Amino acid sequence: MKNLFTIGLLGLALFLCLGSAKPTFSPDDSILIINKIEIKISGKSTVGDYNCGNSLIKKDSIFLNLNKKNSISAEIPMSKFDCKNKIMTKDLQTTVKTKIYPNSYVTLSEIRPCGKNYKCNLTFLITDKTLKYKDFILNTTGNKIQGTFNLNFSDIGLEPPVKMAGLIKVKDQIIIDFSLYKN
Repeated sequence: MKNLFTIGLLGLALFLCLGSAKPTFSPDDSILIINKIEIKISGKSTVGDYNCGNSLIKKDSIFLNLNKKNSISAEIPMSKFDCKNKIMTKDLQTTVKTKIYPNSYVTLSEIRPCGKNYKCNLTFLITDKTLKYKDFILNTTGNKIQGTFNLNFSDIGLEPPVKMAGLIKVKDQIIIDFSLYKN
């Protein structure tokens, strides 16, 4: 009888220990909560480098490894880009034809973990051109998930700006940097 009582007590203790054990996966690893998207455009000209940025407050959840919503989309108002210089900002807005194409759109879909980073499919609509990138890498740094790609103005049917009778020329290649800020 004493052995039965001891076995019962050990079984109860084991049940309580295992019942309070935490799962081996973290629910936070399967959900990304995004609260801001930042897009930067940078490039070079004959007079130096330029950097233009646009931040959007966008609260969204991305469910990884689940058959739920696994994408994030954003409408990017092109008139909200700021180059920290009025002339540069106006030139960018003229170049990307904000009066005809006031918004660009970005969609990151099929987001999946890839080590500490992520892979996704990126669709970027700027002017009337749609650019698609499969297995686009998003690097994780602190509370930020970031991806970068290069393109040319000519890839999207645009001419790089030229000013002062050709003394100031913007190079054709630009760098677009997407950052998603996690909660």
